[in-house]
Amino acid sequence: MSRTKVIDALRCTDFNKEITVKGWVRSHRSSKAVDFIALNDGSTIKNIQIVAAPEKFDAKMLRSITTGACIRATGLLVESQGKGQTVEVQATEIEVYGLCPADYPMQKKGQSFEYMRQYAHMRLRTNTFGAVFRIRHNMAIAIHKYFHEHGFYYFNTPLITASDAEGAGEMFQVTTLDLDRVAKSGKVEYDKDFFGKKTNLTVSGQLEGELGATALGAIYTFGPTFRAENSNTPRHLAEFWMIEPEVAFMDKDELMDLEEDFIKYCVRWALDNCRDDLEFLNKMIDKTLIQTLESVINEDFVRLPYTEGINVLQQAVKDGHQFEFPVTGWGMDLASEHERFLVEEHFKRPVIMTDYPTGIKAFYMKKNPDGKTMQGTDVLFPRIGEIIGGSVREENYQKLLDEIDRRDMKESTYSWYLDTRKYGSCPHAGFGLGFERLILFVTGMQNIRDVIPFPRTPKNAEF
Repeated sequence: MSRTKVIDALRCTDFNKEITVKGWVRSHRSSKAVDFIALNDGSTIKNIQIVAAPEKFDAKMLRSITTGACIRATGLLVESQGKGQTVEVQATEIEVYGLCPADYPMQKKGQSFEYMRQYAHMRLRTNTFGAVFRIRHNMAIAIHKYFHEHGFYYFNTPLITASDAEGAGEMFQVTTLDLDRVAKSGKVEYDKDFFGKKTNLTVSGQLEGELGATALGAIYTFGPTFRAENSNTPRHLAEFWMIEPEVAFMDKDELMDLEEDFIKYCVRWALDNCRDDLEFLNKMIDKTLIQTLESVINEDFVRLPYTEGINVLQQAVKDGHQFEFPVTGWGMDLASEHERFLVEEHFKRPVIMTDYPTGIKAFYMKKNPDGKTMQGTDVLFPRIGEIIGGSVREENYQKLLDEIDRRDMKESTYSWYLDTRKYGSCPHAGFGLGFERLILFVTGMQNIRDVIPFPRTPKNAEF
């Protein structure tokens, strides 16, 4: 008999027909009269109850079915008499696919998320992580759907690159050179390396994405990026996913419209398509989760110039608010706590901060006529801080070249990028959204390591 997924069995109203379900045991309660087995196959947060009369089955086999075991159950689908479920399966056959010994690390207890990270290969089977990764899937679907519906083309940018999009230098090198030999000789001969030059794993697909925008009009990238930043915080990963749209002929106001519309679409998609998982996380992780998500789609985002934002923060300090990182005034780079204060306490809704000082933003951003600020457009969210970093890109060849020189960056490394400003340059803009930060917000989880299946962080590359 073909398998019925648990999600489909729970929706079924064709009672008293025989079905087969397969999955992993969440719990097993036994009595002399009847056994109740809660079965889950990952298709939904909800379990289906298998009811087994002990006299119909081998006693030793029934006793072997413990939490975590994998089984097949065949029987009649009937209306449930118990609380918490509408249907159940009255088992006529049970087959054990895989036993689960008593040392199974995901036994039903209150393990901490830190504990579960030691067993990232096993934690996926828990209710919480099942919910998180079903939502992660749905967010990926929403992203592709949004851009497809709005005329963007999915554009694949390289993971191996010779340029540093951010100009920060925190990149993982890619090499086939024998490092032991290099250490002995004290000389790195990049001309003998695989690509004939120094190459790295990308921190962003933006620069190549801009090339796509100048040919196709509107593109987006969606793929893994890498940063060798030695930060062991709840907000940093060494390997993470980025969504980076780039659009020709777009100005700052249009870019902010796109940022707001896009992220509202994603949040609305989660509310419409992940309700069961969100209700579970709302109960178990963050009791204000659904309320927060709904407030985001119902409120217009505040559009706040950086200078005004600094004034708000300085006034907050005068009024007695204490920040861990001092508010030093105009020109400072905002910390997450400053961003969250603006969003959560002052405006009480998402903020798009604009017009940052030139010195704290990337070289490719277009300067305002004042020469001191750039046309950045960062979206700040409750609980997260910055969730989107965007800007209008500098399209003038000489101005971009001057900025590269001013920052002591190698012009030769960016010659291909400068060519887009030399040959048929156009105004354009774009942004980057950290996928894991979006998932953090939508799920209510507190640590970025818990919204990616196998986190890569300093001193950790397990599984």
